[in-house]
Amino acid sequence: MTEETTGEKKEVQSRNFIQQIIDRDLAEGKVKKIVTRLPPEPNGSLHIGHAKSILLNCGIAEEYGGQFNLRFDDTNPTKEKEEFVDSIVADVKWLGADFRGEVLFASNYFEQMFEAALKLIDKGLAYVDDLTAEEIREYRGTLTEPGKNSPYRDRSIEENRKLFLEMKDGVYPDGAKVLRAKIDMASSNINMRDPVIYRIARMTHHNTGDTWCIYPMYDFAHPIEDAIEGITHSLCTLEFEDHRPLYDWVVRELEYPNPPQQIEFAKLYLTNVVTGKRYIKKLVEDGVVDGWDDPRLVTLAALRRRGFTPASIRKFMELVGITKAQGSVDYAMLEYCIREDLKEKAPRMMGVLRPVKLVIDNYPEGQTETFPIENNPDAEDAGVREVTFSRELYIEADDFMEEPPKKYFRLFPGNEVRLKGAYFVKCTGCEKDADGNVTVIHCTYDPETRSGSGFEGRKVKGTIHWVNAADAVDAEVRLYENLIDEEKGKLNEDGSLNFNPNSLTVLPYAKLEANLKDWQGSEAVQLIRNGYFCPDVKESTPEHLVIHRIVGLKSSYKPA
Repeated sequence: MTEETTGEKKEVQSRNFIQQIIDRDLAEGKVKKIVTRLPPEPNGSLHIGHAKSILLNCGIAEEYGGQFNLRFDDTNPTKEKEEFVDSIVADVKWLGADFRGEVLFASNYFEQMFEAALKLIDKGLAYVDDLTAEEIREYRGTLTEPGKNSPYRDRSIEENRKLFLEMKDGVYPDGAKVLRAKIDMASSNINMRDPVIYRIARMTHHNTGDTWCIYPMYDFAHPIEDAIEGITHSLCTLEFEDHRPLYDWVVRELEYPNPPQQIEFAKLYLTNVVTGKRYIKKLVEDGVVDGWDDPRLVTLAALRRRGFTPASIRKFMELVGITKAQGSVDYAMLEYCIREDLKEKAPRMMGVLRPVKLVIDNYPEGQTETFPIENNPDAEDAGVREVTFSRELYIEADDFMEEPPKKYFRLFPGNEVRLKGAYFVKCTGCEKDADGNVTVIHCTYDPETRSGSGFEGRKVKGTIHWVNAADAVDAEVRLYENLIDEEKGKLNEDGSLNFNPNSLTVLPYAKLEANLKDWQGSEAVQLIRNGYFCPDVKESTPEHLVIHRIVGLKSSYKPA
């Protein structure tokens, strides 16, 4: 966005609605230091949608010189695990969010939450209810009909306090009683119809062990956590908009000074992927994928394993933007961002995914020479590397056809192509196995056509990549497509996910140039004509190289 000022164009940075609210709050003196937070529940891995929240919250804190907290909302021990705490911390660090190395837990505030519940009881704003969970649902009413009061709603303050203390002391079995806020059973907002704020659950907690047998509900605990930490702006997704009146009621009735402000923004939905935790959990448990970090998923652990970079995720979120309007984003946009990030960073090397032997019959047996090939023409000062060449090479199986269609410019009998960075070769024929599969392609080369020699004779229309057979590196290659094919419907008639049967293709006999013999870690490389790849940090070893295709080279996404 630009504007004219005194004959010059001045850049004006657009401000999203959250920034505008914070700008106004600062200008009016409502807040002094901006404090934001990420409150994940440790019941699964974070996914690409959470990255939006991470980068928004830490970005706001950084922009305003404030503070970003990483705080686990661990109030439900029935689903939470320590392994998810560790994976989430790793995810947040990977994205570069600065939480000062301080990991916070809602469970550290259980004593304050218990005291807050007692305060509501003493104010006549909470009561112990003996209704079952099913009865509570029946009493709650519907979107068009008001609820009705529980027969236990008018218990005295003294009785409620006594019963709640007994709940804490383990007098009653799980599910026998709950503590409910006393608000308004006729409210048009169902969340305000005397919500449950404490329940009995004898479960060992990952952080507090067996200290507690009662646990606060999320809608009660979350505003208290925010208030205790001095959060100024509690940024969350739109599904919490209807919960905001309860959030505000809790901090108001508990009389917290400088109460936090909840602001909602649109959730991130991506086409052709699975993001819901319950869906991912089922995929993992059913063995459809090999864990929360399966590269076909869009959990942050999976994206990291597949080879996506923090920079590409940040660029993607910049393109998505922050709005209140809900909508879906094409997965192709995410792929565009990783291509843009890698095109100048990743060296370009040669690898043959579906190899077939190419024999140059007139090349001297036993001879080897080297060719200098540029590492990345799109990057400055990327330099060159030496690639070995000899009589026997590997090329892609689909770079040869006996009976090609029109406009096929690769190898076929009688046709000549350029071997990238090396020589022109002309196909003379091929060998086949008993099933008719091509096993060896024969050709001749023209020594006058050596790359870099200044040869200006005949032209060829096709250039193909190759790998020297004598020192080729063996690799297992894994190619991915979308896990879900939304064009055929995301769900089957029975409600199950409509999986793409081609979401994973394993090519066990790929051949790579010798310069990749020590390829490990997470370094991305562009294999010419095949896409961007990186080693699998989970399964690849020096003895057995396993690589993923991060993304192909062609994109259906066009940036605005």
